[in-house]
Amino acid sequence: MTDARQRQRRLSNLHARIANPVDAYERCRVYPCTNGTTADRGEGLNRLYCRKHIEFYRRHGSYVKRSYGAGEIRPYRVKALQWLKAHADEPSVRLSVTNVLRLYRSAGAPIEAFRLPGKTPADRARTMWAQLRTQEVDPLEVLAVWLAVDMRLRDDPALDRHDEYRRVQAAKLIHRMAGGTHKRWERDRADGSVEITALHKHPVSRGRVLRIVGEDVALACELVAIPIQLEKQSKPATCDA
Repeated sequence: MTDARQRQRRLSNLHARIANPVDAYERCRVYPCTNGTTADRGEGLNRLYCRKHIEFYRRHGSYVKRSYGAGEIRPYRVKALQWLKAHADEPSVRLSVTNVLRLYRSAGAPIEAFRLPGKTPADRARTMWAQLRTQEVDPLEVLAVWLAVDMRLRDDPALDRHDEYRRVQAAKLIHRMAGGTHKRWERDRADGSVEITALHKHPVSRGRVLRIVGEDVALACELVAIPIQLEKQSKPATCDA
């Protein structure tokens, strides 16, 4: 009963804050957007940005900068993986591999993508690591993702310097590597033919789950870094797909 009353008080407080925003901007701070902020429109608590740019931020880790495309990151991943394989015996690389393997082992059983709705962001994040473990993804591939994002950011003349953007970009690549759930059923028809039914479901790539996975990657890979001198020598000729 106490928990129900506390929850009701929190909801009442939240509704009051939404109905009576304090110091809310009238227009979204992203130029040249003319939408009203969610606080000004009574739709939320964000005093600076509209609903459109809040959703953009949830998906990309930035209110204004889009995520890097897979083709844009690929040359950097190739170079990073080559460097990691050549330096696999270095203590920093070995320790980082151990950290990734620890994420694999502690993830528990994978959850099928169509069963994820309603799960907490932490459960969804663990499922990504469980998927990578099930697919036997080499931990060096995970390290290569982190290094590739780092190198791409260094080459970006319009980079977003926030740690959150870097972590979300790495998490989105991990999300692609983990994939989704794919099922296939066959059923015999009366006329002797076979009816094939397929289910393909991918988890949504946005929100708190990307932040959790990004934090996991950052902690696991914090000790490994490609020397700047070598990075300049191995820079791809082009970064566009």
